[in-house]
Amino acid sequence: MFKSFFPDSRWFWPSVIVWAVVCCGVWFEYSTAIGALFGLSVAEEQPVIGLGHFVTDSFKLFYGYYAVSVALFALAWFKLKPTRWQWWSILGSAFILFSTYYSVQVSVAINNWRRPFFDGVQAALSPNSKVTTAALYTLMLQFAEIAFVAIFIYVITRFFVSHYIFRWRTAMNDFYTSQWPQVRNIEGASQRVQEDTMRFATIMEGLGVSMVEAIMTLFAFLPVLWSLSAYVSELPVFGQVPAPLFTSAIAWSVFGTLLLAAVGIKLPGLEFRNQRVEAAYRKELVYGEDNAERAQPATLKDLFIDVRKNYFRLYFHYMYFNVARSLYLQADNIFAYLILVPTIAAGRITFGILQQILTAFSQVSNSFQYLVNSWTTIVELLSVYKRLTAFEAAIKHEALPPIEQTIA
Repeated sequence: MFKSFFPDSRWFWPSVIVWAVVCCGVWFEYSTAIGALFGLSVAEEQPVIGLGHFVTDSFKLFYGYYAVSVALFALAWFKLKPTRWQWWSILGSAFILFSTYYSVQVSVAINNWRRPFFDGVQAALSPNSKVTTAALYTLMLQFAEIAFVAIFIYVITRFFVSHYIFRWRTAMNDFYTSQWPQVRNIEGASQRVQEDTMRFATIMEGLGVSMVEAIMTLFAFLPVLWSLSAYVSELPVFGQVPAPLFTSAIAWSVFGTLLLAAVGIKLPGLEFRNQRVEAAYRKELVYGEDNAERAQPATLKDLFIDVRKNYFRLYFHYMYFNVARSLYLQADNIFAYLILVPTIAAGRITFGILQQILTAFSQVSNSFQYLVNSWTTIVELLSVYKRLTAFEAAIKHEALPPIEQTIA
């Protein structure tokens, strides 16, 4: 699944982690000194509204630093372990990481824009307003500029990712078909090569980008939420707590993650078994097309009973999972307002600050709720992973995983 596309997995992924830690450490410790060498200041500045957000000195330095870091890492692997897919697996992954980071920064730019715009709206609605239409139109134009950047990045990223996914699928397809004599007797082998490789690459890419985006969003918005906590003095029920917005976002998100992980623990195995019973039923039908003695009504009835039994079991477990997930997500819609009631009632914040708090809180909580928002996709990925693991076992002449021994 991985070694067909990426370099030697035993060393590649540890090297990614180590290099990422080293580069982040150097950036946080020495970015000011590095910037000074090139006449760039990375000291904290007032938020820049509009496209200027993306061309500050700190951004310029980051662009160069990221390019050099990726180039050094890729060059090392190109020399040490050259592979067929190295340009896509290494540099392609680096591009996806960068575009994800840029998308997060678009969200930060929009959040910076919210305070002056909504404060302007609030001031314009008050008696004796001195806010001009030109000022509001200027702010709306700045939003349009940011939105066009977001659209451009999204379109380019989606186009690139589509090619990236197909290259990964091609790598897996070439690897598994080269091992076909060893895996052909596994239940649903043709489906696993033709369909599961495509699904694995697609889901893995989607979840991977989502996870990276969640982590980058946390790095971008946690400091924002921490600073905005200065406007909130207390929480309902709990009273005064340190960094109330920051603390409540983490606590609420961890609660949701643990809740959904607990109630959805049975779903991956059931999804896997669902693929197996469907494959067995489909296989018998295919044999019946060329052999009149196959696909007899009694046989098909027994196979379809297995299909029905597994689906009904899956429906039951998804029922209480969806109840828990829906209750949590509905409560999440008003949770930020709930903890802000004392602050709003006391009139301690403006409309613009309220909008910034709600956006930052939503970004942070959604990032922490990665498992909550992605659980059904994770379940599907795990089922596909279990099916492809059987291929790996057959290729290595190992015993098949226990779950392959039964479909009941």
